[in-house]
Amino acid sequence: MRIIAKYTNIGLLFVLTLVLALSCEDYLDKSPEADVTEKDVYGNFRSFQGFVEQMYNCIMPHNLGGAWNKYMFADERLNNKRYNFDYGNYWGHETYFYGQSVNITSREGRHRRVWEYAWYGIRVANLALEKLEQEGLFEGTPEEKDHLKGQALFFRGWFYFEICRFWGGMPYINRVLDPTESLITDEFSRLNFQETAKLMAEDFRAAADLLPNHWDLSGPGRETVGHNMNRINKFHALGYLGKALLYAASPMINEEATGNNSYDLDLAAQAANAFGELLKLADETGIYKLEPWETRTDNFWKLNHQKPGGTEVIMYPTIYDRGRVRWSAIGATVPSSFGLNSGSDADVPAHNYVQNYGMENGLPLDDPESGYDPNNPWTGREPRFYVDIVKDGDRIHNNLPDDMYAQLYNGGRHRSHINPPSVTGYYERKFVPMGPNFTTSLANGLMSFIPYLRLADVYLMYAEAVLFSPGGSPDATSSNYSMTAADAVNKVRNRAKLSNLTPKYTATNNIFFEEIVRERAVELAFEGDRFQDLRRWNRNGDPRYLDKTAIDFDRGPDGKPVNIVERLVVRRVVEKKHNWLPIQVAFTTQYEGFPQNPGW
Repeated sequence: MRIIAKYTNIGLLFVLTLVLALSCEDYLDKSPEADVTEKDVYGNFRSFQGFVEQMYNCIMPHNLGGAWNKYMFADERLNNKRYNFDYGNYWGHETYFYGQSVNITSREGRHRRVWEYAWYGIRVANLALEKLEQEGLFEGTPEEKDHLKGQALFFRGWFYFEICRFWGGMPYINRVLDPTESLITDEFSRLNFQETAKLMAEDFRAAADLLPNHWDLSGPGRETVGHNMNRINKFHALGYLGKALLYAASPMINEEATGNNSYDLDLAAQAANAFGELLKLADETGIYKLEPWETRTDNFWKLNHQKPGGTEVIMYPTIYDRGRVRWSAIGATVPSSFGLNSGSDADVPAHNYVQNYGMENGLPLDDPESGYDPNNPWTGREPRFYVDIVKDGDRIHNNLPDDMYAQLYNGGRHRSHINPPSVTGYYERKFVPMGPNFTTSLANGLMSFIPYLRLADVYLMYAEAVLFSPGGSPDATSSNYSMTAADAVNKVRNRAKLSNLTPKYTATNNIFFEEIVRERAVELAFEGDRFQDLRRWNRNGDPRYLDKTAIDFDRGPDGKPVNIVERLVVRRVVEKKHNWLPIQVAFTTQYEGFPQNPGW
């Protein structure tokens, strides 16, 4: 049986008729005449959890959407086809965000769209919360009820965060809507991001107080011990509580709300406390911890169809299509001559972005004491450079004679003799195990994902939030965790085999913040945070981040680069209106209280 529900696309007020898949139980296959009651669906934990599972299936696998790279990688990447977004066209590739009817039972991750699936998930969350409180309906234990309610609250906040980080603030709907009710009321007026984030924070806080540290350690999770890795827990809720508050505190979003182009100190302090609570809990329980350097790549990829994640990833996509995973990770990353992709395009690191990677002594390239030699640019770089970036001469395959070593010099095979070539002089290896052991057969078993939230990100957000709290400094802490902001950054650096920041980089708040900016660029490279970071910091239009460049060079007799020239490929067009993406016109004309974003 299928239950047909009227689904109002909450703030945008278009009414869709959607099928609500209640569970994966056999009763779904019954004939239309079968008598399935609300008690059957919502009366016990197992069937109610099946209903809740819909929200997990609404998570967008963000490296499978077709336009992720184009939107997400601000100054990080270039492509031989060039991105429309570099030229200020944020209307391009709208199919990543819109245009796919919700199909909860589909395992095809690339068919998910942020807009439809997020609003659908919000509707399901509100319905779950309503049914949990309906007298005489749910008969599970208090712990089971807490688990269900905590998940619903988390997802309502999380789906709002997914919408708002692209399009800005929205009406915050916290109840099930009747499709016939009037929407021309203050309840459905658009809020700004900061206002919406405060409401998200209420949901995340409530969820954190209800959810277990790990489902394997809870009563409701005992039946699925060993298979609870993806279940939403207290760490998820605390992480996104902090993230929503930090975004709300950030200069661009605070300026939108108050006119003040600086951090909201009180919101930053609240964010710091959320992150502090998470990190303290991680220390006490050992449930999450930084992956050791030797297995750091487990955060991003594994072979032989093993699922990545390790000890560090808190949240990552839950829908897996192995064929699409392999294609998405490899298709536009490795040279097309490997025979593992379509050969139509190639997303490669921009040279300007690669320069964020410092030296093995831990200093940035522009520090006179770093030892950086522009005539020998890839010697003595920090360890993450060599595991994230493919440079000329690197071993990239085991048994393909023509492709065993990267030829990225002017006129080299991978620069001009394959289609498509690298347009920058680099390839990326962060999500693909290119190297001496890389073979086609192994690549076909690759499982590669971009995490939504991992512990290294939390440490860096904690440092930022502490720094911009009242009385913040590199030596300050949150009110509930003893680690200083500088120690949090050093925690991530030390995992990468780097020494602590030298005193001159913690001497002032401004200097220290620039190191946070650089550290986030390196540690979180190509993970989708850069676009959001530059925008929320009000730096998307900063001249320092507009240019995307390539490195042109010849290969000398000793194999080292000579005649090195940095070449401008594109200068990104960024205006004030690019703070938020445009909303499809069809949705902004639904009712008077829902305007288009400014400038679009």
